[in-house]
Amino acid sequence: MWRDGPFVVDFDDAHNGPAIQDLWMLLNGEWWEQRIQLEILLEVYTEYTHFDNQQLALIEPLRVMRMIHYLSWIVRRWEDPAFPRAFPWMIEYHFWCKQQLLFSEQINALNEQPLQHGLIY
Repeated sequence: MWRDGPFVVDFDDAHNGPAIQDLWMLLNGEWWEQRIQLEILLEVYTEYTHFDNQQLALIEPLRVMRMIHYLSWIVRRWEDPAFPRAFPWMIEYHFWCKQQLLFSEQINALNEQPLQHGLIY
C-alpha cells in the first residue's frame, strides 16, 4: 500500500476469511482515532479491491476472540518449562484483575455500534 510513502501489510487472512480479519489489527487508540485510521486504510485498500462495509461489525468479536485465543494458547502450553519463564505474569493476581477489566470493556465494545466507514475529514 502507498500513502505518503510505503506501508506494508500482510493480508494473508483476507484470502481465507473476511478482509477485516487482517485490517482490524491495524487500528488502535480511542474510537475516534480508530475511525480516522480506518478511513485512511480503506481509502487505500479500496483502490485495489472491494470492501464489504458489513465486515466492520466483526471488529470487536474478532478482538475478543484473539484475546481468548492468546490466553488459552499460553495456558494450554503451561507444562512446557519455557512458558512459565516466558510468561511469569500469567500467575499474578493483578494480571487476571486486568484481564477481567479488559473483558468487561470488551463486553461494552461488543454492545456499541461498530465503526462506520464514511468521510469524516
